[in-house]
Amino acid sequence: MLGSIAFSGKAIIVKLAYRHGVDAVTLIMYRMLFALPIFAAMAWWASRSKPALTRQDWFGVLGLGITGYYLASFLDFAGLAYISASLERLILYLNPTLVLLLGWVLYKRPVGRLQAVGMGISYLGVVLVFGHEVKLEGGDVALGALLVFLSAVSYAIYLSYSGELVQRLGSLRLVGLATTVACGLCIAQFLLLRPMTAALVAPQVIWLSILNATLCTAVPVLMVMMAIERIGAGLAAQTGMVGPMSTILMGVLILGEPFTAWVAAGTVLVIAGVFVVSRAGRV
Repeated sequence: MLGSIAFSGKAIIVKLAYRHGVDAVTLIMYRMLFALPIFAAMAWWASRSKPALTRQDWFGVLGLGITGYYLASFLDFAGLAYISASLERLILYLNPTLVLLLGWVLYKRPVGRLQAVGMGISYLGVVLVFGHEVKLEGGDVALGALLVFLSAVSYAIYLSYSGELVQRLGSLRLVGLATTVACGLCIAQFLLLRPMTAALVAPQVIWLSILNATLCTAVPVLMVMMAIERIGAGLAAQTGMVGPMSTILMGVLILGEPFTAWVAAGTVLVIAGVFVVSRAGRV
């Protein structure tokens, strides 16, 4: 639960940082810059006394680092410039349904009737919140929602292709290596797209980025992995349902985002739909 809540705080921190005039490229650079030593240390620790990676392994790590952590993170940060933290979390929470759809497209895995119903319920919830937010904020919400949805798709691709590599390398080693790759890409992206003067940001952005890199990035990764070892992936995923609720609560209390009946109804539908999809997949 603590890991899920900490993960959810990322959107709140990003929204707070945007109030100081920073853009997505610079903001994600600082997040990854401060997270890089932690993930590099994680990769080193998990690689001790282990066989060296083959060329195929390195290609796999590079591909998963790009899809799972670089693209997913950057698209999410970019989308948060246009939509509320609540809508962002609900869209990202559709991830299990996207993994299910990718399994059907890539591996011809059948989608059960109950799973299809669950997906429909979840997407209806997102549509409710999206429609309400478009009325309040205007057309930019569509762009933000699209960017965050593409972020969720990118991370679903990572999950769909990571299974074999996790078996060979171990989850801690793979996460450490893939996130280290993503950190390097985010820093390189800043160096290519922005002048060095763009790194001169408000002190609040630096402190928020440090908090994002530690409390909302590295710490929850370790917490969730420790939880999976103790209670299993299924129960850990169900416990993670606290994530959307914690984001909405923090958005209301910290950001002053409105909590309306539309948001409440959409949240209930999304969580219920994902729960149905998850339960149906284990029956």
